Amino acid sequence: MYSEKISQTGNKLADNIGRVIFNKEKQIKYIVCALLSGGHILMDDVPGTGKTSLAKALARSVSADCKRIQFTPDLLPSDITGINYFNQRSGEFEFRRGPVFTNIVIADEINRTTPRTQSALLECMEENQVTVDGVTYPLDPLFFVIATQNPIETQGTFPLPEAQTDRFLMKLTLGYPDAENEKRMLDEYIEVSPLETLAPVCTTEAIISARDDVRKITVSDAIKDYIVRITAETRVSENIRLGVSPRGTLALMRASQAYAALEGRDFVLPDDVKELAVPVLSHRIISRSQNTIRISESNETIIEYILERLPAPLK
Repeated sequence: MYSEKISQTGNKLADNIGRVIFNKEKQIKYIVCALLSGGHILMDDVPGTGKTSLAKALARSVSADCKRIQFTPDLLPSDITGINYFNQRSGEFEFRRGPVFTNIVIADEINRTTPRTQSALLECMEENQVTVDGVTYPLDPLFFVIATQNPIETQGTFPLPEAQTDRFLMKLTLGYPDAENEKRMLDEYIEVSPLETLAPVCTTEAIISARDDVRKITVSDAIKDYIVRITAETRVSENIRLGVSPRGTLALMRASQAYAALEGRDFVLPDDVKELAVPVLSHRIISRSQNTIRISESNETIIEYILERLPAPLK
């Protein structure tokens, strides 16, 4: 069974990350799901909730190269992708690779840089390649971006354009821990951070193999029709100004395949689609300014309402 191997790999990753981030099993599972389906993650939350720690824990859990980019207003596209420079010794131009030439990229506070620099990630995240001065360079097969942003602070920030947010498979929020787990955090971190002692539990080859197996998870015609009906509804809803793109439709199917495999199944159920519809689709829509009795301003609530209205297939 393809799902057995995927589930083992995913559970090892989730358990290891759980040593650093407490009582966030659902969010951790979503992130592992994104990694195994070949997508990217946008962590959207207030400061201090563990976004960067979670990203680092994921990177350390995989025996892979990881680079962190601290996004600032003065960051240039070439600081991300790389630049051609003149080597005086050889008398020729040479390409100096940027930090995206790695396995896992932590894009910290991505909304603090300008749209020009943000756009440097568009080709990387969609086509797994970088083009500089007309020459295209392939990125690593495992290339995975986990970005963070603060939705509250607006001074000195630049909202991500729709083309950028659409390239993230999921948008997640950690939120504050409850009192019990916040005290547990104090106990665990009192001498040394668990992140410092975290060891890899998975290889890059295992992740790439799992990604190949995820695509073999069965998606029935009924499930495909259900996914299409959900995304199509976002394009005609009176509460939505911009609906989900075809990229979003494909993303929901891929994520559902990975989630089913993590659950130990070789086939996707309607419940898998329902579970992932909000984190996969909510950041891909733009709601209208006015509210109705049933719909709030929250994009998540709009997607949940669509799921309530559309009948799901029996299997």
